[in-house]
Amino acid sequence: MSVSKKKFDAPTPEEKIVAGLVELMEAGIAPWRKPWAEDGCSGHHVNLLSGHQYRGSNVILLTIGMHARGSAMPYWCGFSEAKKLGISPKKGSKCAYIVRPQLNRYQEEEGAALADGSKGDPSIKEWMAFKPTAVFNANDLEGSTPVGIEKLEELIKLRKFQAGYQVKPEPERLENAEAALRSWKVPVSFGGNQAFYAPVIDRIQLPERSAFNTPAAFCATWAHEAIHSTGHQSRLDRDQKGKFGSKSYAREELVAELGAVLLGDRLEIGSEIESHAAYLCHWIGLLKEEPKILFQVMRDANAASKLIWPEELNAPFDPIPVGSDRQPAAVSLAAVSLVAA
Repeated sequence: MSVSKKKFDAPTPEEKIVAGLVELMEAGIAPWRKPWAEDGCSGHHVNLLSGHQYRGSNVILLTIGMHARGSAMPYWCGFSEAKKLGISPKKGSKCAYIVRPQLNRYQEEEGAALADGSKGDPSIKEWMAFKPTAVFNANDLEGSTPVGIEKLEELIKLRKFQAGYQVKPEPERLENAEAALRSWKVPVSFGGNQAFYAPVIDRIQLPERSAFNTPAAFCATWAHEAIHSTGHQSRLDRDQKGKFGSKSYAREELVAELGAVLLGDRLEIGSEIESHAAYLCHWIGLLKEEPKILFQVMRDANAASKLIWPEELNAPFDPIPVGSDRQPAAVSLAAVSLVAA
């Protein structure tokens, strides 16, 4: 991820993200943990205007952002795109951040020296970085004009309808999630009262499902341990040798936590893990000491979740096109006529 340049002494977007996360954790909250609700509000994070689903590390950033705002609506949009529709952030509201890919290019002023003393062609280097971009939650928006008020109400109604249209019954979601987790190559043993991954024997251990408060918590814990197993030396080869209380141990646990958030989103089971609260103080210390590690952890969590269940395995997310016969009759085409495709 690219690092934003500072202007004066103002914190960068990256520093704001980490500071907000640390503040929540110091209050005893792991803000990425949430159940998957079927109310049409607490599912996938989507763009309020286009209906397109956010993916990758943005799921983590927006889950944290939604928790920080006490919002139940996972609908987001940028300032400029909202302004075109007569919609603006409420006074005093704060943005969240997503990251967008940005291609960087650098061309050398002159090429390397050749054997005959001449200069070769200048080389061009290209690399991908990620730029923090501000977005606002639908709960923090309001219409700045009478037309904007109406459009905001209609857009929220459309997104709730979209979520409700595509929601699956809980038994179906849990059955699909368990099938996906069973398809992961690492074997699982059931029994005892602890959940853990043993890298020496490359095996996951879970209590029986009856030991969990909900079937979703059982799957979320399984997802957490499956993420750990991606760090085996034969796979992504992360440092898993640290002991409890060490920096490397805390880092690996955070990878597993955030990787489970991504799996929970793709498998539609949420990330309501019932334990691991004791790690909060270690994560706080880790992020305070080295704030940039959050983005390294998110990168590793994304790679781990893709190894188990790539986003491409999910059915294409349908944003329900404007004017579709599936949208509620009360949502007019005029309300979203300025929305970009």
